Amino acid sequence: MLFLFVLTNLVYAFMLLVTIPKVMDFSGGMKLLDMLPTGYNSEYVNLLMSNLGEKGRETYLFKQIPVDMIYPFLFGISYCLVLAFFLNKLKKLNSFLIYLCLLPVFAGIFDYFENIGIIRMLNNYPNYSNFLIEITNLFTVLKSVFTSIYFVALIVAMVTVGVQKLINKDKKEYNS
Repeated sequence: MLFLFVLTNLVYAFMLLVTIPKVMDFSGGMKLLDMLPTGYNSEYVNLLMSNLGEKGRETYLFKQIPVDMIYPFLFGISYCLVLAFFLNKLKKLNSFLIYLCLLPVFAGIFDYFENIGIIRMLNNYPNYSNFLIEITNLFTVLKSVFTSIYFVALIVAMVTVGVQKLINKDKKEYNS
């Protein structure tokens, strides 16, 4: 599990530090569609694609997207296991809370759908439909919603484990 977690975050760091800035060098400072958790509209997409130019769109398609086709799988699996680890510590792994482990898996699935939409826009520029933009935007927002809910659940689980450890430590010291 630790190996997957480290690998996932190395891939994410590579995107944040290398591939995304490489694409953004062409965007005139505009954020990439993947990095807009509250979504975007057709005007934003059209301006971004125009600002990127041919070389920027090519860099997005052949440098950023390939890495982002690996990341959702790694994120879904490793973060599912991370939450399962904390739920197991809380002895809640066999409860309905196990379904929370599916949140990063769904986030990863929506990330793939988002990537497919972005690939279609990049390949078909400037001839893509508003429907493609709207559906890709929906996948971007859903990816963000599932990711956000996941991290809230993870923080709650981690804090609960920490509090339980403190309580158990105090009980041991009190009984000694």
